[in-house]
Amino acid sequence: MKVALIESIPTSTDFNKYLDFDFDRFALCSDSSKKKILKRDVDIEINIDDYEWLVLVGSEPFKQFTRKSSITEYNGKVIDEKFLGLINPAMIRFKPEAKKSFEEAIESINGYVSGALKIEKLDNDKCYGITDPESAKKFISDAIKAPYDFVAMDSETSALYPRDGYMLGVSLSYEPDHGCYIHADCIDSEVEKLLQELFNTKKVVFHNAKFDIAWFEYHFGFKFPRFEDTMLMHYMFNENPGNHGLKTLAMKHTPYGDYEKTLEDWSETYRRQNGILKDDFDYSMIPFDVMKDYAAMDAVVTFLLYQKMSAALVKNEKLYGVYTNILLEGCRFLLDIQDNGVPFDKERLVEAQSIMSKQIDEAVETLQKHPAVQQFIKDKGAFNPNSTLQLRELLFDYVGLAPTGKKTGTGADSTDAEVLQTLAEEHEIPGLILEVRQKVKIKNTYLDKIIPSLDRDSRLRTNFNLHGTTSGRLSSSGKLNMQQLPRDNPTVKGCIKAAEGSQIVAMDLTTAEVYVAAVLSQDIGLMEVFRSGGNFHSTIAKQVFNLPCEVEDVEKFYKEKRQQAKAVTFGIMYGAGPSKISWQVTKDSGQEFTVGEATKVIKDYFAAFPRLKKWLDDNQKFISANAFTYSIFGRKRRLPDAKSQDKGIASHAIRSGINFLVQSVASDINLLGGIDMQKYIQRTGMKAKIFALVHDSILAEVPNDEVDHYKEKLAEYIQMDRGCTIPGCPVGCDFEVGEDYSMGKFTAYYDNTQ
Repeated sequence: MKVALIESIPTSTDFNKYLDFDFDRFALCSDSSKKKILKRDVDIEINIDDYEWLVLVGSEPFKQFTRKSSITEYNGKVIDEKFLGLINPAMIRFKPEAKKSFEEAIESINGYVSGALKIEKLDNDKCYGITDPESAKKFISDAIKAPYDFVAMDSETSALYPRDGYMLGVSLSYEPDHGCYIHADCIDSEVEKLLQELFNTKKVVFHNAKFDIAWFEYHFGFKFPRFEDTMLMHYMFNENPGNHGLKTLAMKHTPYGDYEKTLEDWSETYRRQNGILKDDFDYSMIPFDVMKDYAAMDAVVTFLLYQKMSAALVKNEKLYGVYTNILLEGCRFLLDIQDNGVPFDKERLVEAQSIMSKQIDEAVETLQKHPAVQQFIKDKGAFNPNSTLQLRELLFDYVGLAPTGKKTGTGADSTDAEVLQTLAEEHEIPGLILEVRQKVKIKNTYLDKIIPSLDRDSRLRTNFNLHGTTSGRLSSSGKLNMQQLPRDNPTVKGCIKAAEGSQIVAMDLTTAEVYVAAVLSQDIGLMEVFRSGGNFHSTIAKQVFNLPCEVEDVEKFYKEKRQQAKAVTFGIMYGAGPSKISWQVTKDSGQEFTVGEATKVIKDYFAAFPRLKKWLDDNQKFISANAFTYSIFGRKRRLPDAKSQDKGIASHAIRSGINFLVQSVASDINLLGGIDMQKYIQRTGMKAKIFALVHDSILAEVPNDEVDHYKEKLAEYIQMDRGCTIPGCPVGCDFEVGEDYSMGKFTAYYDNTQ
């Protein structure tokens, strides 16, 4: 058997110590000095037909031979029955977390080349499509009678959101290595009845349950008394985003390899032949005979993944508790709030869009009247405020401003928002550029995209994700990222407006992460700050600096001390040192705050709160020694980089772990409070609609006559003792109530700009 190993460039890596077989060695580019290989640099001479296997090391050979871009997704996996992907072992030096993946890939590659591992494919009697109701009823009846207490299920749809498309078919698997794909056209009333009986009898296992359940509930009205989610299960084993796709897990944990490739190849050919862009393509264009095998396999591999992962998950009490009590409960909760939708005022959106366009035109016109810009246009022919190169030349060469010292990743002088803000103090052009950029972004990124995305009830339904961050905080994606709404301009928030007779109620946890740190560290002094009430940062400043005034007068007489105390408080939660805190205070106050001063403040801070210091030190040592940590609620944060030989990488990992210990708990307090409030709403028949969780906030549209009761109950659930509470002093939650999410700032802003 002949095997070729192909690198990007010739290296001295000894692959013989990893691979159990002989191989011929090649390089994509013979010039070993190349850091990045362009198409013209490829000079490899190889006839791939001479080889049974080609091991492709690194992303460039992988992309060259397979036309796929993600080497990590295919690490150790077979592509086109001939190619084996392998991440570059050099990665391990600066990314220790890659070591396990590399070792697993080596084991797989040795297995495939030796013949010990093979890609399996199910025959037509085990994986097939169903297009008639009678066959569908027989399969579902067999599933109901099957000995397993669960079935795996998947859906194929024509769109990403239930209101935007229709169901194409349903995939089911009720025993290992056996699945079918049922065409939606043969789901009549009897089939529907049998399916509901199946769901009532068995646990239903999905991969990304929130997606599938939304479709089944909206289009069929199905109920799922018990469901599981292999995507969320995998998140318990690997909290890093981007690793939870069904295809990725199927290739890693089942013998069926990249079974989706046939479908991908068909889709690519179809798009090319019909001139269809990738974003305009959907699964309704795929014939049933092409779809059926792939779709049935989705259920087959979900079944196998559940068998493997559920058995492993129940062995870890902490992780299993998070999965059942937070993630599955959170999945049901997010299904409800996503379906509630974000309430937008379409008239406001259109009005804001028109005004914003006018303001952009006026700002651009003002900018272009400036002599320096006119000279630039005369010399260069045009000026594009969104061009970094042109902006750098205008500001530093034509206007004559001095660079701030901040650099881009390539070493060039930065012209980002922070730099422009600093330069705006010296000249009007940076301020005008900022204004144009901000308003163009708001119009293009938000207003122009929100309006066509609204459903007929003027609500926008987007995604909230439980698996999108390492800390456990929710992320948002889809039609609108609710976690990234503009803060400095009230336009978008102001268009999120309650219907007549209702109010927007925003609950925000106050200083939640510091509160969590106080509880976890059991620092008596820090807990007493919370018990004393009043302004938190003023209280901290008075205590740390022993200020000779009342707490309520600190901001008036010792504003800079309060700013320093605030910066240290949040800096400590994020593992910031004297240099970072010095920079932050200087930036926030506009007055120089030296590293030496920051060092002293940190020392005084820890003198006031010694148990906090001990808690931080103890956890830093634990993370450094073990490369993981658990939150008080049982979430696990794996931090392999804590063992990196690079001190900078290791210290960053340790800081991330400390931040996780407080941020994840604050986030879970918020999520669990929201879950309990939603259950109360459903149990009592309240009309209030929770529609978003944004950072540490919960947003709802609440009828006027329910506002007080809603606030009272939500505060009760948020402040419930879940094992992380200061006795006699629950975590703080502030409420704002207004007709829109900007709490009146929208009206004030547009009144002032007309």
